[in-house]
Amino acid sequence: MDETPLLVSCGILQQGDKILALRRKDGNELGGKWEFPGGKIEQGETPERCLERELEEELGLRVTVGEALPPVQYTYPHRAIILYPYVCSSPSTIQIMKDHDDLIWDTPEQLRSLDWAEADRLVLETYIHRRSRHP
Repeated sequence: MDETPLLVSCGILQQGDKILALRRKDGNELGGKWEFPGGKIEQGETPERCLERELEEELGLRVTVGEALPPVQYTYPHRAIILYPYVCSSPSTIQIMKDHDDLIWDTPEQLRSLDWAEADRLVLETYIHRRSRHP
């Protein structure tokens, strides 16, 4: 396992009281697991810029990056990551899905029942906790 954590950003896309979850295609890292959209931060790139780029490349979405949630550090068996989550809004709809085979828009509480990638599950719980304190 590479000792250097992979830096990743992800977006919690909101539509009303619902948020977006995507399922990784089988055959990919964490295939079959649900996650928030995002991707690897490139050298010299901010997490916010990475998120804008990744969502446009992977989903054909233009987003407004909003509030940052606390970064999540998690070590999977194959690598450690630091995940930088942001609450986002998008006026556009998903155009493409490159690395995913399904999506769900639902309330955060309903999405808890999905088989999440562990780092993303921690982000979901932080988001739910924060919403309950600041409705």
